[in-house]
Amino acid sequence: MATATASSASIRERQTVALKRMLNFNVPHVKNSTGEPVWKVLIYDRFGQDIISPLLSVKELRDMGITLHLLLHSDRDPIPDVPAVYFVMPTEENIDRMCQDLRNQLYESYYLNFISAISRSKLEDIANAALAASAVTQVAKVFDQYLNFITLEDDMFVLCNQNKELVSYRAINRPDITDTEMETVMDTIVDSLFCFFVTLGAVPIIRCSRGTAAEMVAVKLDKKLRENLRDARNSLFTGDTLGAGQFSFQRPLLVLVDRNIDLATPLHHTWTYQALVHDVLDFHLNRVNLEETSGVENSPAGARPKRKNKKSYDLTPVDKFWQKHKGSPFPEVAESVQQELESYRAQEDEVKRLKSIMGLEGEDEGAISMLSDNTAKLTSAVSSLPELLEKKRLIDLHTNVATAVLEHIKARKLDVYFEYEEKIMSKTTLDKSLLDIISDPDAGTPEDKMRLFLIYYISTQQAPSEADLEQYKKALTDAGCNLNPLQYIKQWKAFTKMASAPASYGSTTTKSMGLLSRVMNTGSQFVMEGVKNLVLKQQNLPVTRILDNLMEMKSNPETDDYRYFDPKMLRGNDSSVPRNKNPFQEAIVFVVGGGNYIEYQNLVDYIKGKQGKHILYGCSELFNATQFIKQVKYTFVVCFC
Repeated sequence: MATATASSASIRERQTVALKRMLNFNVPHVKNSTGEPVWKVLIYDRFGQDIISPLLSVKELRDMGITLHLLLHSDRDPIPDVPAVYFVMPTEENIDRMCQDLRNQLYESYYLNFISAISRSKLEDIANAALAASAVTQVAKVFDQYLNFITLEDDMFVLCNQNKELVSYRAINRPDITDTEMETVMDTIVDSLFCFFVTLGAVPIIRCSRGTAAEMVAVKLDKKLRENLRDARNSLFTGDTLGAGQFSFQRPLLVLVDRNIDLATPLHHTWTYQALVHDVLDFHLNRVNLEETSGVENSPAGARPKRKNKKSYDLTPVDKFWQKHKGSPFPEVAESVQQELESYRAQEDEVKRLKSIMGLEGEDEGAISMLSDNTAKLTSAVSSLPELLEKKRLIDLHTNVATAVLEHIKARKLDVYFEYEEKIMSKTTLDKSLLDIISDPDAGTPEDKMRLFLIYYISTQQAPSEADLEQYKKALTDAGCNLNPLQYIKQWKAFTKMASAPASYGSTTTKSMGLLSRVMNTGSQFVMEGVKNLVLKQQNLPVTRILDNLMEMKSNPETDDYRYFDPKMLRGNDSSVPRNKNPFQEAIVFVVGGGNYIEYQNLVDYIKGKQGKHILYGCSELFNATQFIKQVKYTFVVCFC
C-alpha cells in the first residue's frame, strides 16, 4: 500500500484483533506466546455471537483459552473457579441477567465487555448489584468495546443480523413511521457506524445525497464524531486506539447513499458465485446451509419419502478456492471445481502408484519412513497427506454448494433471466418479448417473473401505457405473482421522478459464448447442458458510479449537490468548511436501507484497476432479492418524514 493509512490492516483484521484483546482480559494478545492460556468461559448474547462467529472459529477460541461459550440467557451452571468474559449489548434485559449472575456467584471473576457504550445509569445498576452480592472485588474490568457491527469480508461489513427489521428498508420507508421512530432507527445506524470508525481508527470526511435517510445519518454521525473529538481527554480517536491510523496522511471518504437511488440491483438475478449462493441458497454470516436428500433412489412403491440431511459449510478466507472464485462467473467456478478434482485425483493416484511399486499396499504408513532413500518420493507424497485431505474437503464442499446452485439455475433458467435483465438495464435490443418469458410456464418461479418485470418497470424511461400494463398484470397474475411489489414500485417511481431522474445502468452488457453444451469431463458433476456461458463485461452500477465521482473529485450533476461534512472542523456549515481537493485513496460506501453482494462485487471489480486505492462496502442489512421483495410487498408509499 502506498501510504500508512488507517485501513492498512483490513477491517476484518482490526475487529479480530480487538476481539482477541477482549478475550485476553483486554490485554493485547501476543501470537506464539509459549505460556498456557488462562482457561475461561465466554458469555455472549445473540449480537455478540453474530459478531464473533464470522471472525473466530471454535478452534481459535479454544486456543485463546475459551473452554465454553454460552448464551447469556441460557440455563448456566455455576463454575466458581473460572473467570468469565461477557460480550453483550447494554440492554435492560442483559443488565438484569448479569446482575442475577453476580447474585448467584456463578464465576470466579467477571470481565464485562459491552458491544456499544453503556449508559451511566446502567453502570450504576451493575455496581449496586455487585455491592448487594458482595461481589465488588470479583468484577475485574468493565469495558466499552465499540464493536457493534459484523465484518463478513476484509472489505465488507453489515450493521446487524439480530433485530435487523429495526433498520430495514421497510422500517425507513413505511408511510406511517413517526418522527420518534425515525430518530430511533437513525440513532441505531449511527451508533454502529461510530463503532466502525472507532475500530478503523479514522475520522472520515462524509458525503451524502440531500433529502434522504442517508442525509439524516450523515448529520447525526457528524455530530457524534464532532462531540467525541471535542473532548480531547476522552476522545476515542487519539492514542493507542488509533494504531496505524494516527500516522495517516489522508483520511478516508465516507459516501452515504440511500437504497432508493437504485432499486433494480437488489432485484437483479446474478451470475457470480458468492452472489448466486446468497440469492438461491440459505447463506448468512458466511455460512451456507444445504438440504441433501439421502436414501435409495429407486425406493419401492409405498416406501417413506427420502429423509433430507441438513449440512452447513463455512465459506471463510481460509478457503482459498472461495477467496479466488467467489467473484467469478458460475460456469468458470464449475470448471475450476472439476480441475481441482482432477488435480486431487492425480496426486492421490501417484501415492497409490508408488506404494504399489514398492509392494506396500495394505502396509501401515509407519513402515514407509523406515525404507531407504529411494523411497524419498513416497515419503514426501505421504507427508503431504494432511494437505491432500484438506484439499479433498474443500473440493467436496464446493462440489456440493455448486451442484445446489446449478440445480436452481437449470430448474429456473436463471441464466436466461440474468442475460435478459442485463439487456433491459443497459437498453440493449431484446431478442424475446417480456410477455413471452412471463407467460412461459417452464421459465422460473412467480418471484423470478416479478423480479424481471420490476427491473423492466424501473429501468424503462417511458412507463408502459395503461393498456400494456394491464396486459402485463394479467400475465403476472396468471403466473401466480403477487402484485403488491408493483404497486410500491409505481409509487416509488412517481416519487423519484419528482425528486430526480432514475438511476442509469451503463451501456455495456454480457456476451453469450454460446452453450456450454459439452460435459466438462467424463464423470463430471457439472453437466452444464443448456446453460449459457455468459461472459461478464464490467459496468459500473449506480453506487459504484457515485463513489467514483466523489473519490476521484469528478464534477458530475449526479453528485455535485452532495453535502460535505468534516467532523474535525469544530465549527462551520457545508459552504464554509474548507474542502479536500485531492482524490481520495480510501473510501467507505455505506448503503442506508440495505445492500447486496452484486453491489459489493461491482465495487471490488472497479477498485482492481485503481492501484493503491482501497474501498470498504457496508450496509444496514444484507438482503437477497427474496428478502427485499418481501419488504417491498408491505411498503406502499415512499416518504421521508
